[in-house]
Amino acid sequence: MKRRTFFKTSALGGSAIAVSGLGACQNISDNSFDATSGINFAEFELNEITIDELQSKMETGELTSVDVCKKYLFRIEKVDPFLKSVIELNPDALDIAEKLDAERKDGKVRGPLHGIPIMIKDNIDTGDKMQATAGSHALEGNIAPNGAFIVNKLREAGAVLLGKTNLSEWANFRSTNSSSGWSGRGGQVRNPYCLDRSPCGSSSGSGAAVSGNLCTITIGTETNGSIVCPSGVNGIVGIKPTLGMWSRQGIIPIAHSQDTAGPMARSVKDVAILLGALAEFDPRDSETHVPKGKFYKDYTQFLDKDGLKGARIGIATNMLGFHNEVDEVIKKVQQSLQENSAEVIEFEFETSRRMGRPAYQVLLYEFKADLNKYLESHPNAKPNNLADLIEFNKVNADIEMPWFGQEIFETAQEKGELTEKEYLDALAESKKLSQEEGIDAEIEKHKLDAIIAPTNGPAWTIDWINGDHFGGGSSSPAAISGYPNITVPAGYVHGIPVGVSFFGKAWSEPTLLKYAYAFEQVSRHRKPPGFIKTV
Repeated sequence: MKRRTFFKTSALGGSAIAVSGLGACQNISDNSFDATSGINFAEFELNEITIDELQSKMETGELTSVDVCKKYLFRIEKVDPFLKSVIELNPDALDIAEKLDAERKDGKVRGPLHGIPIMIKDNIDTGDKMQATAGSHALEGNIAPNGAFIVNKLREAGAVLLGKTNLSEWANFRSTNSSSGWSGRGGQVRNPYCLDRSPCGSSSGSGAAVSGNLCTITIGTETNGSIVCPSGVNGIVGIKPTLGMWSRQGIIPIAHSQDTAGPMARSVKDVAILLGALAEFDPRDSETHVPKGKFYKDYTQFLDKDGLKGARIGIATNMLGFHNEVDEVIKKVQQSLQENSAEVIEFEFETSRRMGRPAYQVLLYEFKADLNKYLESHPNAKPNNLADLIEFNKVNADIEMPWFGQEIFETAQEKGELTEKEYLDALAESKKLSQEEGIDAEIEKHKLDAIIAPTNGPAWTIDWINGDHFGGGSSSPAAISGYPNITVPAGYVHGIPVGVSFFGKAWSEPTLLKYAYAFEQVSRHRKPPGFIKTV
């Protein structure tokens, strides 16, 4: 949850690695070489490798899943002390990989994810030896008895759960003054392009880990911006799916009317593969405020390098203007779309400045109700409810609140039941402004196939005293409506990545993936990070 969407820019819409301070950056020179370890962090045998390429190597016997996992584990050991993107490793990962290798040897390949290492955000239940803590010491020991719905589907698909990623504690919904990527349990995640800059949040570790080539793919979660911002800032591709496409069962919540998990990877095809593998309606998770739509098991069928031809794409001009060089990046995106036979229509998103306030009230109400429900159903979680959690943080302020407080927690705790008029009115208003009077209205009015806008500005320097310096973005309409949003690398500002978001109506993932893939293929902006100390 990128909570400054509401506070500052609502107009725009275990084997935990030890914590270290900003001084850790001093061990890496500007050419990314660490003299102590002898490792050049920008070079790696599996750098930028795709799912298809790994499958090819495993099919020919050049590599096994065990080999691949060992290579990633070695890289995590050497590189992640500087990134802090991994909060816990799976002690059973190599055993799982070995069993999947045996299946392959016997002629059984479950699908494109068979033997592929993946890491998931530390707010998702795994039902194994790993914890689900949302980065907080308060939930240490929370080993869920069962895996989340999407984790069970990952296992069915043959993926190897390598470990869990660090995050902005409590998905960035604890304080208005927090530093994205910081958690009490995991420390501060850093941007692999420039280590003194923010990875954005709240899926900070998921973005930094896959960008830094510590795994093949990752899963993040989003309430508002928490997949697309860390994807854009870390120079990768991320999809926030339509609510209901991926089950939220077994995920530590913020708000059921906006929360969803989604795939993060270095290419559009890789996120499309993961998107389809986990897409399935879960009747236990039906309260999405978006009518059920059509799912596909294979979203790669929609990828078309000529997919921009004949497209009519709107650019939301009132989501520009927060950074001149970002505007220049988006101008080049517009030119690229037009050069590849798309028509680009400039328009102002009329309701984007009005949906943030009611949506924030919804989050406060739903956070209290949904978190209490989660905690009650997890006997290994020490706090039984939000009130207990607030008290834990007060007692353990030295490790949980050394830099920022818990005013969002305290405001949410004051809210009543989900039957109250304030909540129901805010929910209705936020959905109306984002759905029928928002995305749906703009697409119908301008006869659009999709909308684009900058995902993010360049990453800001990490500042534990003042908190984030988030400049601007475009996540709110898709987040509040529950509609899909995909971000793709769009360019750089002084070497810092900027993403462009493609969003549209509910269940328009096939269209958005087609456009995003076509843009990716003609632009090729993704470059592996250099792990430089500072700009």
